[in-house]
Amino acid sequence: MAKNASYFQQKRFDKWDVLIYGFILLTSLACLIPFLHVVAKSMSDNAYVLANKVFLWPKGWNFEAYAKVLADKSIVRSLYVTIIITLLTTAIGMIVTICAAYPLTKRDLAGSKVITFLFMFTMFFSGGLIPAYLLISELGMLDTIWSLVLPTAFSAFNLLILRSSIRGTIPESLEESARIDGASHIRILISMVLPLSKPIMATLALFYAVGRWNGYMDALFYIKQNVDLRPLQLKLYYLVVQASEAVQIEMVVTDLTNPEVLKAACVVFATVPILLVYPFLQKYFVQGVMLGSVKG
Repeated sequence: MAKNASYFQQKRFDKWDVLIYGFILLTSLACLIPFLHVVAKSMSDNAYVLANKVFLWPKGWNFEAYAKVLADKSIVRSLYVTIIITLLTTAIGMIVTICAAYPLTKRDLAGSKVITFLFMFTMFFSGGLIPAYLLISELGMLDTIWSLVLPTAFSAFNLLILRSSIRGTIPESLEESARIDGASHIRILISMVLPLSKPIMATLALFYAVGRWNGYMDALFYIKQNVDLRPLQLKLYYLVVQASEAVQIEMVVTDLTNPEVLKAACVVFATVPILLVYPFLQKYFVQGVMLGSVKG
């Protein structure tokens, strides 16, 4: 009896447990409900959306918006372009971040504090949009895929996270024993540091991929003539703008998709691919976020 009483006493919820679980539930709903609302709007009839009668469940099921999005063959090409620039940005970003972060983990590296400060400085101060555009223009990268890849292929924030994670999770004695056995820094990085840093690597790779996938402002500025290089987000942006302008000039409304419905369909179409990647990285992502949050 004493054992059972002790068991139930451990399982008993106190007021703090209720508050914590309640907060987690409310936070989850705050993230989930807007997305469900967008999905419901994208599958609803125009009349119900205009009347603001759609909340979490579609009314008057209608897939006209998705048909309009998929009917444009350039959408598939834009999706292909987005996949390519996302993969390139993530790959280059991870290589550069690793090559920059690993040397900065060495406490005996001359000038490491100054170099770290310079990286950190760029997080708070930048040249701005006009100097960035002039730089891309002078380098001859306008209307090229590299104008969408190289400027976003490095993040000082990700560098500092990786540096702190390596310092906090890999003991210096482990690296010293490897150097005693004759391993070079490259060998230590490839065979020891990277395998032990899978969680934080997956987290940073997801940061790079999501940041590039959702970006469209740089393409709006840098891609002018070569429309074949328009990424998915920019293509969907122009599609929504065209639909809105068509309503404003009172074109044939009977065959026209409501811009609000079209926007919702565009959001879902652009979000689902990146959501499909997350389940494969969820385990590493959670571990990586915890490492980045508790290690100094």
